[in-house]
Amino acid sequence: MSKGNLQKLEDFKRAVSSTVRVLAGDPEVEVSFGTAPSPKPGQLRLPMVYSDMSAAEIAELRGQGDSFSLNKRFHDNSLHYKYMPKGDIAVDVYNSIEDARVEAIGSMEMKGVAQNLKAHLENHYENHEMTKCEGDKQVFLGDVMKLLVRERLTHELPPENTRKAVNDLRYEIEEKAGEHLDELIANIHDQDQFSILSRKIIADLDLARDYNDTQEQEDQTNDDMDDQADSNQQVEEEIENEQESDEDGIEESGEQSEDESDDGATGEMSTEMTTEELMEMLKQAQSEEASPPRNDNDPFGFASGPGYQAYTREFDECIAAEELCDPDELIQLRKKLDQQLYHLQGMVSKLANRLQRFLMAKQTRAWEFDLEDGILDTARLTRVVTNPTHPLSFKIEHDSDFKDTVVTLLVDNSGSMRGRPISIAAMCGDILARTLERCGVSVEILGFTTKAWKGGKSRIKWTEDGKPDNPGRLNDLRHIIYKSADTPLRRSRNNLGLMLREGLLKENIDGESLLWAHNRLIGRPEERRILMVISDGAPVDDSTLSSNNANFLEEHLRHVIEVIETKSPVKLLAIGIGHDVTRYYKNAITIMDAEQLGGAITDQLAMLFDDK
Repeated sequence: MSKGNLQKLEDFKRAVSSTVRVLAGDPEVEVSFGTAPSPKPGQLRLPMVYSDMSAAEIAELRGQGDSFSLNKRFHDNSLHYKYMPKGDIAVDVYNSIEDARVEAIGSMEMKGVAQNLKAHLENHYENHEMTKCEGDKQVFLGDVMKLLVRERLTHELPPENTRKAVNDLRYEIEEKAGEHLDELIANIHDQDQFSILSRKIIADLDLARDYNDTQEQEDQTNDDMDDQADSNQQVEEEIENEQESDEDGIEESGEQSEDESDDGATGEMSTEMTTEELMEMLKQAQSEEASPPRNDNDPFGFASGPGYQAYTREFDECIAAEELCDPDELIQLRKKLDQQLYHLQGMVSKLANRLQRFLMAKQTRAWEFDLEDGILDTARLTRVVTNPTHPLSFKIEHDSDFKDTVVTLLVDNSGSMRGRPISIAAMCGDILARTLERCGVSVEILGFTTKAWKGGKSRIKWTEDGKPDNPGRLNDLRHIIYKSADTPLRRSRNNLGLMLREGLLKENIDGESLLWAHNRLIGRPEERRILMVISDGAPVDDSTLSSNNANFLEEHLRHVIEVIETKSPVKLLAIGIGHDVTRYYKNAITIMDAEQLGGAITDQLAMLFDDK
């Protein structure tokens, strides 16, 4: 290696080491490079550095350093162990959630750190066992929870090769612990409250009981007593062994053994008392487990509806649009959508300008003049020039109270939407995203359908189980993310073409899909949240309706709509394409063609943006 290359490597090492120390907030951190020996606690050993490292390898190495630094800076070990649960899986999940918190703080504050951590994460899961999706998925629950919590905190999708494993458990986790998962972002900088929420999530997943300070202290006391009893027993055994081996002091040993037998009886009585207390605690815990579970993860009362249930959620999926189609086909489908949008270009511009003027008018700013301090008012300098004794004039700008807003467009991807209706829906998504992005409003576009006709794997499982009565929902859900709220349209515009793909549109289970979109909105930080549903009528799934009562899906949809409209902070609007949906939604309009989108969307959004 030349002297110049060697100098570059040393410069790189120094740069990485300095970054680690600065990010960790500790100038004494020791950073070394290589394989052995193992570093001491508080020290960092990074992989060997060589001259022809790729950009990905450099980012991964930096990611290791950033992860170490963030943990040292934002993680308090004493707090962490204070709330540590019992049980291997519970501990794994608890540690993983905390790792996600620490790394999320760095990712949100520093883009370079976010890129490095992403590279480190992708390298970690490149050949991970969970990517094979074999065996018991619960074994990888800690990894899944880390990726899910990271997604909640940073809105970054998990690495592509882990998404199937994550999605296999996503619905079950979010259904059980969704409320407490939503609360994590608000407490990300408060490790104490974040750890308590982590314990609540673990309790929601039935991995350990919820944190109770009094109970934890009692457990610690019992553990200490058990440790002390074990220690006393060990001392007694050592004394007895010494007595047996001491052949020269038989009489003395005899007297001593009598004394020790008395002590042993006392110790035995103490152990019996402890055992009785433990048995009483065990009975109490069993009685608590037998009591009905609380609905702490259901703040809006969705679960208390008309007896709705799913036979199994094992085969449901929440998937990004780009994973359902190869990039080349997506481009062709997008071109097809652009051709249909061509004759609407004038309407799109007119709509965008009209809606933009409306939203900007709500963000108007006002100025206060003739003040003694603030920003110099140059328009009034002429008064000072003409009369030097006149004081300078200042002004202050006042912002109006315009709430941060996010709009979710939920599109029905059922077979009945095939043809003109789904084209209109795709155009609506494109127009809405383009218009609102110009006004600084976040937009999310989601779709819902099923993975198969006539029930899919859910119905097969039900059949294999002997077809029990009233099975509930009997089809595999497919929830599609066309555009997330934090992704600009230019990166996901091709995804909207997927709606035109043959074979995608199947059956529609509206109630659960509406609830899914609503829960995603609840987790958003924006103050104003709007949910727009594009549909063509009632929910239909032949497999479910043939095995339950005829109104099973419709009753659940009505219940979900009622709760959102009466209890949730989310504003709900429905657009019916060719069908009247006012029998379900209070705020609903019906359009027959794309030309009606402009006025309809503008008028309805104007109403929803009006806080009065």
